[in-house]
Amino acid sequence: MPTKVYEEVGCVRTHADELASLGTKAMIVTGKHSARANGSLDDVAAALESEGVPYVLFDEIEENPSVETVLRGRDKARAEGADFFIGIGGGSPMDSAKAISVMTWHGEEDGAYLYEAGADSTAYPVAEVPTTCGTGSEANGYAVLTVHEQRTKKSIARHVFPHLALADPTYLASLPDGVLRSTAVDALCHLMESILNTNATPYSLMCAETGLRRWSTCKDALLAGNVRDLDQAADLLGASTMAGMAIGHTGTSLPHGLSYALTYERGIPHGKACGRFLPGYLAQVKPEERLHVLDLAGFLDLDDLKEFLSKTSGWFALSDELREMTVLQLSHNPSKLKQAPFAVDPSVLYAIIDF
Repeated sequence: MPTKVYEEVGCVRTHADELASLGTKAMIVTGKHSARANGSLDDVAAALESEGVPYVLFDEIEENPSVETVLRGRDKARAEGADFFIGIGGGSPMDSAKAISVMTWHGEEDGAYLYEAGADSTAYPVAEVPTTCGTGSEANGYAVLTVHEQRTKKSIARHVFPHLALADPTYLASLPDGVLRSTAVDALCHLMESILNTNATPYSLMCAETGLRRWSTCKDALLAGNVRDLDQAADLLGASTMAGMAIGHTGTSLPHGLSYALTYERGIPHGKACGRFLPGYLAQVKPEERLHVLDLAGFLDLDDLKEFLSKTSGWFALSDELREMTVLQLSHNPSKLKQAPFAVDPSVLYAIIDF
């Protein structure tokens, strides 16, 4: 994991020199509202200005950003002469910053290049400033985009690790409760899916198990909807970053793979969609492995986990059409299927959905 991570209050301004050293002109990649509301955009702008580095703002990142949005960012970056990128926000802006950096380097390619097997992953430097506690994108090489032609979300084939991650827990203070809970559930899924994974290594387990212990200290506050204590925010953000490191080794597994159709077809937030399949996934693994991850996260059993998810994210049924679409999409994704530590066929996927 080659990213240099600072996890501390005020880290954006404190490490302005390292941020500014990444290039001669920055593109700040973010959405329309949250980076302004939580102060992160002001901090990044002030850090660059203090070092005399110019920047251009690209604030057109939507939730679940598309390849088309990335190409618009690429066109603006090339026109403005940007040679490094700073993603501010949750997974959508941070993933977009990585993809835009790739496409700016490979300026004459079209969007299909992002998914071309074996293509060059060279990109301009990227820094990430996470302002939610779910994605972990600040600490791994992945970027997930919406591919409208296939009516789903897909991780790009290029791996772009940020050079620098600046994780300040104070940015979580202004998050709406629903966003905080959904992103925290996303981190929980990352942590558990990376442990219960055929690609798990001693290093990924080190990150994931420590991340789950940190996450567990905030479980009751998440349930009560009052995570506003700075220490708890730091634990949630730290757990998310460690989860990002863990899935950098392993990738995600079936709950993430099943979630994409829900998000694309029904607009269900990513963390909530992943969490919907987590208990069913855990029900398929060996009992001792299931109890291990539940205990690390502070849950007594699967009923306790399901109750937590119901209260924090809401539980919902899938229509027959959506069940079939979800299983069909994942059945055509062998790389995701092989990461589950048990045999997978359509009947197993339906059992996870219907748990």
